[in-house]
Amino acid sequence: MIRYIKIVVFGICLIPLGILLSKFFGPHPFDMSGWGLGLGANPVEALEHGFGDWTLRFLLVTLSITPLRKLLQVPSLIKFRRMMGLFAFFYGCAHFTTYLWLDKFFNLHEILLDVAKRKYITVGFTGFVLLIPLALTSTAGWIRRLGGKRWLALHRLIYAAAIAGVIHYLWLVKADIRKPLEYGAVLAVLLGYRVVVWWMALAKRRPMPVASTEVVTGR
Repeated sequence: MIRYIKIVVFGICLIPLGILLSKFFGPHPFDMSGWGLGLGANPVEALEHGFGDWTLRFLLVTLSITPLRKLLQVPSLIKFRRMMGLFAFFYGCAHFTTYLWLDKFFNLHEILLDVAKRKYITVGFTGFVLLIPLALTSTAGWIRRLGGKRWLALHRLIYAAAIAGVIHYLWLVKADIRKPLEYGAVLAVLLGYRVVVWWMALAKRRPMPVASTEVVTGR
C-alpha cells in the first residue's frame, strides 16, 4: 500500500516542475519569442525564484515529518522523509542550474564574483553545498557504512541548510519580506520543537539529586 502511495506522492511532487516549465516556455513552445510569457517580464528570474521557493518548501516538509509522525501517531510518515529530502535537493539543483545556465551562461568569472561579493548568493550557495552530502548518503547502504549515529549526525546538516536557505531568501528580497519571514517562522517552530524534545530527553537522563542526611533525618 505504501509503495502505491509513494508513486502518487512522487507524481504530486513533480507538479511544481511541470507548472514552472510550462509557464517558462509560454503558450507557444515552438516559438522562441513566446518563451517565458507566463512568468512575467523577467522569466529567468521568476523561474529561478520559483525553484528556490520549492526548495525551501520541501526542506520544511522534510523537517515537519518527524514531529508530525509523533504528534499524529502515524509512524509510516517516516517512509516519505527521504523522498521529500531528495525533492528538496532536486529543486535546489534546478534553482542553482537556472542561475548558472540561464542567468550567468556558465560565466565562471561572473559567478565567482557573485559568490564573493553578494552575501545572499554566498549563504545560498553554502546551503546548497550542505545538501549535497545528504543526498549522496540518503540510501540504506550509506546508513550501514556510516553507522546509525554518524549518519544521523551528518544529516543534521539539513538544519543548517534550511537556515541558510531562509537567510538567502531574506537577503535576496529588497522590499516585501513577508514570504521569507513566513518560511523563517515555520522553520523556527520546527527547530524549536526539536530543542524542546532534546531538552526533555536530557532532563530525563539526569540523575535525581540525593537528599542530604539532614533532610532525610530531619536534623
